[in-house]
Amino acid sequence: MAAQKIHSTTQKFTEIVDFIEDIVVMEGGNCCMIIEITASNFALLSRREQDTRIFSYAAMLNSLSFPIQIIIRNKRMDITIYLKELEEIIKSTKGQQLATYITYYRDFVQEMVTVNVVLNKAFYIVIPYSPLEAGTTATVQNAAQKKTAASPAEEYATNAKKILQPKADSVLGQLQKFATTARVLEREDLIKLFFNIYNQSSNLEAGQLGEAIEAAVITGGAQ
Repeated sequence: MAAQKIHSTTQKFTEIVDFIEDIVVMEGGNCCMIIEITASNFALLSRREQDTRIFSYAAMLNSLSFPIQIIIRNKRMDITIYLKELEEIIKSTKGQQLATYITYYRDFVQEMVTVNVVLNKAFYIVIPYSPLEAGTTATVQNAAQKKTAASPAEEYATNAKKILQPKADSVLGQLQKFATTARVLEREDLIKLFFNIYNQSSNLEAGQLGEAIEAAVITGGAQ
């Protein structure tokens, strides 16, 4: 008996239907917006600045009238490219003394990475949306099964954004009190984020990442 051809894709298990502008559309009609927050070293702040951050954070949580999800993502940093760049700088540096100093610095960085694990922390706030908020039971999954799948999905995301955007603006306003920068991730940023999450072992260069993303993303519930 001939083996059946498998048509399922890895994306089938991620529950993500599509990325429309700054909205992540998921199966079941759920959507979300993701805010990326620029990290700062809390330990280097003065006592007064630390207290301000803590009180501002507490004020933000107390002001919320909707649920959010706070995600802290730790990713091991690969500084191989950085060390190669230092090697090139050392070779092209005309001053012998300066080249020696850069060599010392390169050796220090290499030894530090060998002894300690260098992690890059990324902070995100996820603002979810449920179809119940709009008083409708229609889902994007059902819309994707129709021949005109793209139009209903985009219309659904537009309606979801009308509810998500005021929530995101409220959170961004509170985050400004932290004296830190934050932004809502757009479609390309969202695709890169989820691509990196599900392909953590990938060693693609920055230029190759865009091509891989375009090849990997399947939209509109396509099989």
